[in-house]
Amino acid sequence: MTTQEKAGLIAYVGSFTTPERKARGAGITVWRVDPQSGAWSHLQTVGDYANPSFLILDRTQRFLYSVHGDGAEVTAFAIDEASGALRLLDRQSCAGTNPVHLALDPTGGHLAVANYRTGSVAVLPVKGDGSLGPVTGLTPLAGEPGPHRREQASSHPHDIPLDPSGRFFVVPDKGLDRVFVFRLDAAKGKLVPADTPWVAARAGAGPRHAAFHPKDALAYVLNELDSTVTAYRLDRESGALQPFQLLPSLPDDFTGDNTGSEIAVAPSGRVLYASNRGHDSIAVFAIEPASGRLRPIQWLSTQGRTPRFFTLDPAAGRLYAANEDSDSIVAFRVDPADGRLSPQGPVAATGSPVSIVFRSA
Repeated sequence: MTTQEKAGLIAYVGSFTTPERKARGAGITVWRVDPQSGAWSHLQTVGDYANPSFLILDRTQRFLYSVHGDGAEVTAFAIDEASGALRLLDRQSCAGTNPVHLALDPTGGHLAVANYRTGSVAVLPVKGDGSLGPVTGLTPLAGEPGPHRREQASSHPHDIPLDPSGRFFVVPDKGLDRVFVFRLDAAKGKLVPADTPWVAARAGAGPRHAAFHPKDALAYVLNELDSTVTAYRLDRESGALQPFQLLPSLPDDFTGDNTGSEIAVAPSGRVLYASNRGHDSIAVFAIEPASGRLRPIQWLSTQGRTPRFFTLDPAAGRLYAANEDSDSIVAFRVDPADGRLSPQGPVAATGSPVSIVFRSA
C-alpha cells in the first residue's frame, strides 16, 4: 500500500443542480475516502452555485476550480489543508456560455476553459493566492458544422486537456467534427493555433473527450455521437494529430441507442477506459505497447444509469463511475495485471454526479 493510500483521500464531486437539467444535485460535495475499505463519508456540501459540473485541482492541491454548466463563469476555491473543506476565493466570467471543461497550464498561472454553447476557448490568469483574473484571451472555433442537425448546429468544444509534454491543449469539438490543437501564448494570456491547428474526425462522429498516453506520443478521442474511439499519433513538435485507428466503444451485440462520454488512460499506459451512456457500461481496451492500437477486452455495467463521468483513484487501484441519472457513484476494483474491472458496489449516493477529483487527505 502506498503512503497516499495509507493516508486516505478527499473526493470532490461536481453535479448538475438545476430544474432545466432535471437534476437532483446539491452542488459540490466533499467526501473522505477510507484507505482500507474504500468507503466514502460525507464532509461538506457547497451548494451556493448552479451546475458545478467539472472540477480540477491545481498541482499543489491547495485550490479547486469549477465550471458551471449552462452558466457563464468559473469559480476558484481554497482548500483547507487539514479538513479538505472548500472556501470560495473568486468568481469570474469565462466570456462564453455553458463552460464544460477547464485545465491549467504547467506553471499553474493560466486557466483554459472550453465554452460549449458559444464555441470558444478562453484563458484566465491565476493569481498567486489561487484566485482568478478576468479573461485575457478568447478564441472562437471556426469550421463547417457536422451533419447532425440538433447536436451539430455550431461549434461545441467539449474538452480542453493539456498533453503530458505541457505544450499543447487539445480541444475536441463535437459540433464541427474537428479536434483542435492550441499552444498557450503566456505573454498575451491567450491560446493560439498549433502549427497544424486541427484534424478532421469522421462526419457525424462528434468528438467529445480526449486522453493521452502517459509516455508515448499518443492521444485517444472518444466520439460522442457515433460511439467510437479514434487513436492518434501526436507530433510533439508541431502538435499535429495523425489518426491511425477507429473502433467502436460498444460490443457488437448491442443494438440500442448510445452516446460516448468519458475516456481515460491508466497511468501504466497499458489500458484505456471509456464510458457508454445507453449501454451504461465501462469499456476496457488493452493498448498494444509497440503500436498504441486498442483491443477491446471487457465491457462492464456501471450498475446505474448514464455514466457521464468516471475516474481512477491516484493509485489506479479503483475506478469510480458517476451515474448521473441514478444518483450513485460506484466503485470497481482494477486488476493490476490487465486492467480489467470487477465491481465492489456503490460507495456514495449523491444527486446527479458528473465529476470527481481526488486530493491526498
